[in-house]
Amino acid sequence: MAETGARKRRGGGRAGAAARRGSAALEQMPWQIPVNIDRPVEPLSEEGVQAIHEGAMRILEEIGVVFLNPEALDIFKQAGVKVEGELVKMDRDFVMEMVGKAPREFSITPRNKDRTIPLGGNNILFGNVSSPPNYWDMELNKKVAGNREQCRNLLKLTQYFNCIHFAGGYPVEPVDIHASVRHLDVLYDKLTLTDKAMHAYSLGKERVEDVMEMVRIAGGLSHEEFESQPHMYTNINSTSPLKHDFPMIDGCLRLARRGQAIVVSPFTLAGAMAPVTMAGAVAQSIAESLCAIALFQYVRPGTPCVIGTFTSNVDMKSGAPAFGTPEYMRSTQMTGQMARFYGLPMRSSGVCAANVPDGQAIWETSNSLWAAVQSGTNMVYHAAGWLEGGLIASPEKFIMDCEILQQIERYMQPQISATGPEEIALDAIKEVGNDGHFFGIQHTQDRYATAFYQPFLSDWRNYEAWEQAGATWTAERAHKMFKEIIADFEEPPMDAGIRDELADFVARRKAEGGAPTDF
Repeated sequence: MAETGARKRRGGGRAGAAARRGSAALEQMPWQIPVNIDRPVEPLSEEGVQAIHEGAMRILEEIGVVFLNPEALDIFKQAGVKVEGELVKMDRDFVMEMVGKAPREFSITPRNKDRTIPLGGNNILFGNVSSPPNYWDMELNKKVAGNREQCRNLLKLTQYFNCIHFAGGYPVEPVDIHASVRHLDVLYDKLTLTDKAMHAYSLGKERVEDVMEMVRIAGGLSHEEFESQPHMYTNINSTSPLKHDFPMIDGCLRLARRGQAIVVSPFTLAGAMAPVTMAGAVAQSIAESLCAIALFQYVRPGTPCVIGTFTSNVDMKSGAPAFGTPEYMRSTQMTGQMARFYGLPMRSSGVCAANVPDGQAIWETSNSLWAAVQSGTNMVYHAAGWLEGGLIASPEKFIMDCEILQQIERYMQPQISATGPEEIALDAIKEVGNDGHFFGIQHTQDRYATAFYQPFLSDWRNYEAWEQAGATWTAERAHKMFKEIIADFEEPPMDAGIRDELADFVARRKAEGGAPTDF
């Protein structure tokens, strides 16, 4: 696993100082870019890959996808693609030619270059929960609408934990800020509270253009430097089945023309917005992704694009989305095979349907995260903090998920499966022989401190010791840790002049009215 930053056993700012004082901070693993050393799980045969590809191509050729964006329709007409009103039908040769122009690998460089993230190859990156409208923590013990303070606190967790590699959308929607200026306040918070890779919502030209300008300012970049390589990204969902809306395509076109990264993630729920069969749902998802990626490649060949999957199933009794299911895991693995077939980096998610950070939340999230590993995913959205199918963000769940993420990072370290003489340890086995133990021998003494993963949240004591220490359940320990981290947090450094320029930009855009809204 390649280390790309100087930080070792701690988070940033005052949190790092706390680690040395032994107060709030925890002994976490260093910032690093995890490299997936396992072969991907591939449930599809070669014939299966071809069948899903053929299905996706026939969807695009025979059924078509609606684009509710006039500019996109004009671009398709210019490219010689068949456009019937808002319905676009495209030839597979055009699709494959365009998709072939997308890079297999690229990097996103945030304002702190030590936090640069490589997309593609065998790299796997984890991001924070994004976009829930509601918030829950153990102190409130109820679901409430998100606010700016809660959003800021979750951003502090995003910065603090080294296993979180990028800052996705708003970790909870701060509905106490008017929608016209919400993006200005939240992006100011994101850019000052974190120094990790940034995201922009493709929800109207003002929001996209404002975020690009704020990311440029925060990085101290000229316009030419900003456009020379990706410094941020957007993630869009199609409107399944088989539709792309106006603002998301508009935002992507704006980012593509300035060289920024795009993630296309259809939200195809089998049995509701996609066929009830997982192969059919995956084929539809692939079609919805590729037609948009083809558009962006035609506009600017080489635009960095990621193919995303959000294919899961619904509860056929209630219609509610289900996540972390066996079907979700298989569809993610299948999409991974297809992403490699098309030569595109892949995004999946760490998701669950549970309402509180309980056992269900952890087994569903764990299933989702391990499916990401098994599929060869490069970018894991919502890897920490997600509840209720994306309707709730929780700091306790965030911290519990980071324990899983660290265990995945440890699992991937190649020394665990090394097979040299020191690892086979014949001399140590001979020294202990048939009657003894390995605790005291030199081979163990030389390695005991780093031989095994050390959790920051799990409690490995027996029941009596755990009970004597207060009988604290996992979510309660996470809540206490959350409070301590927030109390001891310090923002990552930012040049005072850049901070002032950011603040001036926000103030000016607010005075101009921000982004138009419907109310």
